[in-house]
Parts: sequence; C-alpha cells; structure tokens
Amino acid sequence: MNLDNKKFLVAGMGISGIGAAKLLKEISADFVLYDSKSDLDKNKILEEIGLENDHPFICGEIKKADFDKIDVLVISPGVPIDSDIVLLAREAGCEVIGEIELAYSVQKGKLIAITGTNGKTTTTALTGEIMKNFNAHTQVVGNIGTSYAAAANHTYDDGVVVAEISSFQLESIVDFKPEISAVLNITPDHLNRHKTMENYSKIKMDIGKNQTADDFMILNYDDEYLRNAAKNVKAKVLFFSSTCEVEEGAFFKEGNIYLNLNGKKELFCNENEVNILGTHNMENIMAAVLMSICAKVPMDIIKDSVKNFKAVEHRIEFTKEVKGVKYYNDSKGTNIDATIKAIQAMRGKSVLIAGGYDKGADFRELVREFNDDIKLVVYFGATADKIEAACKELAFDRIKRVADLTEAVKESANVAISGENVLFSPACASWDMYKNFEQRGEHFKKLVGML
Repeated sequence: MNLDNKKFLVAGMGISGIGAAKLLKEISADFVLYDSKSDLDKNKILEEIGLENDHPFICGEIKKADFDKIDVLVISPGVPIDSDIVLLAREAGCEVIGEIELAYSVQKGKLIAITGTNGKTTTTALTGEIMKNFNAHTQVVGNIGTSYAAAANHTYDDGVVVAEISSFQLESIVDFKPEISAVLNITPDHLNRHKTMENYSKIKMDIGKNQTADDFMILNYDDEYLRNAAKNVKAKVLFFSSTCEVEEGAFFKEGNIYLNLNGKKELFCNENEVNILGTHNMENIMAAVLMSICAKVPMDIIKDSVKNFKAVEHRIEFTKEVKGVKYYNDSKGTNIDATIKAIQAMRGKSVLIAGGYDKGADFRELVREFNDDIKLVVYFGATADKIEAACKELAFDRIKRVADLTEAVKESANVAISGENVLFSPACASWDMYKNFEQRGEHFKKLVGML
C-alpha cells in the first residue's frame, strides 16, 4: 500500500506495535499511539520508540472521535480483526492493516514467509541460518521475536527477509506477497479466536493468496487439508513428506532425507547427521531446504548449515542432565500437536510436565498418544481439571496434580531415574501464570539448574 500523506493510529504497544511505531517514525509519517491498558507507562514506551513525551498517545478507552483525521489503523497480532477498535475504525472509513502489511510496504529484497501450527520457529531459524550463510543482507523477523516492521526500513534490494508469520498476523494482510512461502501443517489451535478449523485453515493458506506462478509455496503432503488446498495455489508447489515419496519435493524415509526434484532423486542427509530430534524436525529441515533451493542457495551451503544447526530455545531444548535424567524444555509446545511431536521425539521413558492456559483444546487427543514410554504425567494450571478428566475418561492413571511448575519439577525429579527423560511440553499457552512461553521456559530451566 502507498503510505504517503496518510495519518496512522498504531494499536497495541507490544513488540509488533512498537516496531510499527519505529518504522513510521523512520519514514517521517504522522501517527498516534494507542493501548487498551490505562495504567501503561507511556513515557517508557515513547522513550523506547524515540519519541518526545508529548507525542499523541491514547490509553484505555478509545472512541469514534479518536479516528477523526486517521486514515489507517495498524493493529498488532493481539488485536482480533473483529475487535471493537477495528469496527470503530471501519465505521470511520479507515483502512485496517497489520504490522506485517505495513512492513511489507517498505521492505526491500526477497521475502520468504513461513507459517503453520507447529514448527514455524525452528523452520524460520534454520532457513534464516542458511540464508545468512549465503547472503549477508538477511534479516530473520516476525513471530520469532524480532519485529518485522522494526527491521523493514533496514533491508536491502539484494537482501532477503525470512519471516515467521502467525495466523493472527495473516488476518489483516492486503498486498503482502512472499516470493517463497511455506505452510508446515495445520492442526487445531487458537480456536478461541478463529472459531472454526475451516476459518483457521483458510487464514493460514492466505499466506500465499497474492502469489503468482513465478513464486513458490512449500506444503506438507501428509496434511490432508494442505494436500487438497494445493490444487488452488497459484504459485509453484513443492511438497515434503515423512510418510511417502513425493514426486516433486523432499521426503524422509528409513532415517534419510531425500530430494526428488526435476526428475532426479538424491540423498540429502541422514537423521544422525543433524542436531535436532524427531520426525517433525526432519519435516522442518525438508521445508527449510526446499525454500533455500527455491532461493537458489548452493547445495554445499545448505548442507553445512543444516548439519551445524542447533535446536531453537524453548523447543525440545536439552537443558541439563541430572543423575542420568535428561531434562528438555519445550515451553513453546503450546498446543496438543506440538506436545505429541515432542513426546515422539523422546528416546526412552519420559515424565511429561503439562498444563497452562486453556485455548479450548480437547486433551483426549493428547492422552490417546500416551503409551508405556510415558512414565507419569505431572500437570498444573488452568487446564488441570480438563487434563485430569481426559486421563480418567481414557483410563490413563499415571498422573500427578501439582500447584505450579516449581512443584512439577520437584515431583518429576523424584520419579525419573537414570536413562529417562523429563519433558516439559505444556500443550497449552502460558498466559494463566506467565507473560509468555519464553518466561515460562526460562523458569523451567532455572528450576532444573537448581537440581
């Protein structure tokens, strides 16, 4: 979109909102700040953005009159597309865009964008590592923790932006168009916001809605929805699979990753040559490799980057070994599918620590995956009752309810013996007890460090 001579209102002063404000300041745009928290420390926010204390800043309730002379509302991912502020803005005749749309309108160079229910952060980090080893002008941004907007004005014509994109961010795109996109998988998540799987799935696929035949989309062949949705994709589709050989793309078979491109099948690597665990991570590697090939990265750089890549923090992150017990921090396992994949990645028996904020998930799906390798489930948080009910309904009785994560780590340490694992993979968001999954994961690591 054209940003010239427009006045903006930036809603939500988290990482994305502050990034959007920084970008608008850098391009000398006229803008107002807004946050729903009436007790926000405005001066601290203004200082972080680099604005004077008298810069227009609305806190608390917002009214239709506040949209007088506003042309564009820029919403953060935490602001739903059907929220009151969006309805007010549209009533006032304002355009509504998200932070990534704003960033895209300024960004220079090639865009690689990655979404999916699980695996986004690992795949984005790995793709970013490969691209950095090929092109020094690479930025890794988005839901991974670095604001896309804050980085957008510091990109290069010959550079690359690798962006992790959430469904919350995709709700408000207009012209956003990556040259290379990927949808890793779609499983139930965020249904408290998106309401239905149909709506959630459509939003995920919107990452490629503006792509053309000159672009690429990487899809998971094993996901039935994505396999069928590929028929309507305008971009060239490459598949990856961990269950079968695909005609054009990559597949994982008997411990090896193979590439099958342009009629030529070749071995890429064996799972023992990489530092990340689990079939789901082989899928993440395949997606990253295919995107890098589409970006014309030489194969030797891709292979070296993959083999030297370490696990992303908070994602099946090996934390410490105590008395022969290995502790893994999977705080980023914020939904059932992520936790199932983490369980499958473990070698040997495990004590599972789970529970947290309730996003409306059905925990019976998780309990059905429990087998003899799950020695005990230690659970807590807002979802404790639901986890307990699901276990009892499905006759899984190796459970222990505790008050919080501190108790959970102590109980797990008492139960696990040498050669076993303690896996902290909550299958829930963190917001009942923590600010975010990072804070929760750091707390787990601190507790393990004290054992």
